[in-house]
Amino acid sequence: MIIIDYKDTRPIYEQVVERFKTLILKGAMQPDEQMPSVRNLAMELSINPNTIQKAYAELERQDFIYTVKGRGSFVSGDGKLVETRKQECLGEILRLVKEVLELGMTKMELVLEIENLKI
Repeated sequence: MIIIDYKDTRPIYEQVVERFKTLILKGAMQPDEQMPSVRNLAMELSINPNTIQKAYAELERQDFIYTVKGRGSFVSGDGKLVETRKQECLGEILRLVKEVLELGMTKMELVLEIENLKI
């Protein structure tokens, strides 16, 4: 489920956060699904439990998960997560479109590039 890339320059907890965010946003983890326990995930990944705890705290801060005292952490059931991420992506796309247009690409050239995408 979670794979750590030791060649990645980002801290391990950030990698864990990004992997879980991707799983949640793509629907691989359902709302109210229980997250792996800190201890089990730390053992599975062979990393310090404090690293997992830090990642979970960040996920909770970003509203991707919530904690129930004595029961563990769960995926948030809030549908706004996907919408928020879409808006973030759209903002980045629009910033890049503006930049490429300022560099001299025409709108038609840009539309043709988009239409030729292999998705």
